[in-house]
Amino acid sequence: MPTNEQRRETAKRKLERQLERREAQAKKRRMMAIIGGATAVVVLIAAVVATVLLTRDDSATTADSGAGDPFAAESAPVNEPVADGQLPAFTPTADTGADCQYPAAREPSKPVDAPRTGEVPTEPAQVSASMATNQGNIGLMLDNGKSPCTVNSFASLAQQGYFDDTVCHRLTTTPGLSVLQCGDPTGTGSGGPGYQFANEYPTDQYPAGSPAAQSPVVYPRGTLAMANAGPGTNGSQFFLVYADSQLPPQYTVFGTIDETGLGTLDRIANAGVEGGAADGAPANEVRITSLALD
Repeated sequence: MPTNEQRRETAKRKLERQLERREAQAKKRRMMAIIGGATAVVVLIAAVVATVLLTRDDSATTADSGAGDPFAAESAPVNEPVADGQLPAFTPTADTGADCQYPAAREPSKPVDAPRTGEVPTEPAQVSASMATNQGNIGLMLDNGKSPCTVNSFASLAQQGYFDDTVCHRLTTTPGLSVLQCGDPTGTGSGGPGYQFANEYPTDQYPAGSPAAQSPVVYPRGTLAMANAGPGTNGSQFFLVYADSQLPPQYTVFGTIDETGLGTLDRIANAGVEGGAADGAPANEVRITSLALD
């Protein structure tokens, strides 16, 4: 039979083992808590990094394809089939040229006055202009009869020298979209004259919100049209179509390009885009030395 001393010794060892187990369990719990906390931090950091990357990607995509860059959203044109694929016939309405408004937007990229507002004449139906560039001349015929508010703005900017000594910042050579974009004094795709105005032809030939207004049509080679970042955001940026391009009819057509101008555009397009891309700054800089009405 164990003596009292032996029983006390046994109880002491048992208590020590219990304390060791408790300490070990407590240590394990502390370790798990540390690991769990570290894991949570890693997950949180990963989530933040992913969010930043996704936001950065989204921002880049937005900046590259449209917001703040008029017309950029069409760098990858829609190619759904359409009924006839052509721009609609023009039918004048009571609103054509009746009340041209140019509400202020952000600060102009170059000092300029807004054009006159209110009713503007639709005659003469066509007004000629010459765009001289370091790559060659581009003759333009402005369609005042179809898009008088747009021609009124374009002519005003040209007469104030707004386009002189500016670069055409973007050449697009993607399938279905072949255009040279100009009219931004900053050369970034986000500049403008400090005012905006509404679309005209061909947008005005469709009921607002109709499916046809969103279906792509062909903007034929030789078309001069306004770039925009959505309804009512026309400013100074415009594009010249050097090969048939497919776009929804949400870009105001306000003129055509003569054969000499198309030859100049072909040379610019054949040189390609900087870095061999399909969309970006022209490989050979295109600088407008002057743009004036004839």
